Amino acid sequence: MDALTPFYEVNEALVAMGAEKLNLCMQCGMCAGSCPWRIVNGPFNIRRLIRSAQLGVEGGYESDDVLYGCTTCNKCVLKCPRGVTIIDVVRAIRAMIAETGAIPGVLKTAIGSVHSNGNPWSEPRDKRMAWAEGIDVPKFDESKEYLLFVCCTSCYDKRSQKIAKAMVSILKKLGISFGVIGEEESCCCESIRKIGDEELFANTATKNIELFKQNGVKKVITTSPHCYYTFKNEYPELGAEFEPIHYTQLLAELLDSGELKISKPISKKITYHDPCYLGRHSEVYEEPRKLLSALSDGNLVEMERIKQDSLCCGGGGGRVWMETKPEYRFSDVRILEACDTGAQILATACPYCITMLEDSRKTKNKEDVIEVKDISELVDEAI
Repeated sequence: MDALTPFYEVNEALVAMGAEKLNLCMQCGMCAGSCPWRIVNGPFNIRRLIRSAQLGVEGGYESDDVLYGCTTCNKCVLKCPRGVTIIDVVRAIRAMIAETGAIPGVLKTAIGSVHSNGNPWSEPRDKRMAWAEGIDVPKFDESKEYLLFVCCTSCYDKRSQKIAKAMVSILKKLGISFGVIGEEESCCCESIRKIGDEELFANTATKNIELFKQNGVKKVITTSPHCYYTFKNEYPELGAEFEPIHYTQLLAELLDSGELKISKPISKKITYHDPCYLGRHSEVYEEPRKLLSALSDGNLVEMERIKQDSLCCGGGGGRVWMETKPEYRFSDVRILEACDTGAQILATACPYCITMLEDSRKTKNKEDVIEVKDISELVDEAI
């Protein structure tokens, strides 16, 4: 084995770029042992990546399968006994690579689309409200209590548009004061930051913050946990003052207050997949379950891996745009786990999870066995 020469200047640069706790790592391996890549025996090893970063040597960052393997699911962070903010380390390494222009081509396309169109799906900005064709969606003004911020995925992806439509239907049925801004909105850029483009994240987030301020936005309902996470935890650093809430939190509150009433219970067995950014990142575990239990008359069954131990769908950290070999797809494993419960519906609350799980439902030939539904779709059916 060839000897390696450490380059500690790289270590120092990574620390300066946000990997502040990089050198706390003592290589215990708890991160690698808890990573979902171990379940599929894949090529990504977070422990090795961190050690390469500490030493500033090759062997970690150059391969797309390695550097961009991390889905930022947060499981390793919760397991780390030293409190290393591992996702910050991954983000800093990716940011360093981004400065050299060595981002994978498919991710460059997503970044370029945000630059030019305000969304990562290579769709025109003037089509951002295409999902609302044929339905009456209120325009936001200062008289409205909530801005409904629809994730880019739910604006442009045909399957995911059902989430946006369901949310509008629910809010109107419940008499909630809300509206949308529309074409002027841009991507929240949570995943863009995780890819490594810090400048694009900051610039786009600042534009959204200014847009919200100009329109008098005080409260924001998000359809995506990724939007919710970045609005709550990252936008305030750039001057945001609005209050974000994920729709499951709002609907659970309305269920508790009696304003949301289930009139048409769904008579099918349901199991729930915790999205990483709603669960491990934001600790929203009970609200989705409360809604699902209520709308199914308590017919909610759990998979073996739930809550903090939930299995990632594989779509975070930019991987929703990347191709994953069939044998390494976490969502394939998750579909089979859901089917093992005997559930007829696999529910979740994230557009990325819907995309990944729907794909796996098809590739694993489970289309006649189980449905994949967003909680918003189920609530809309049940009220």
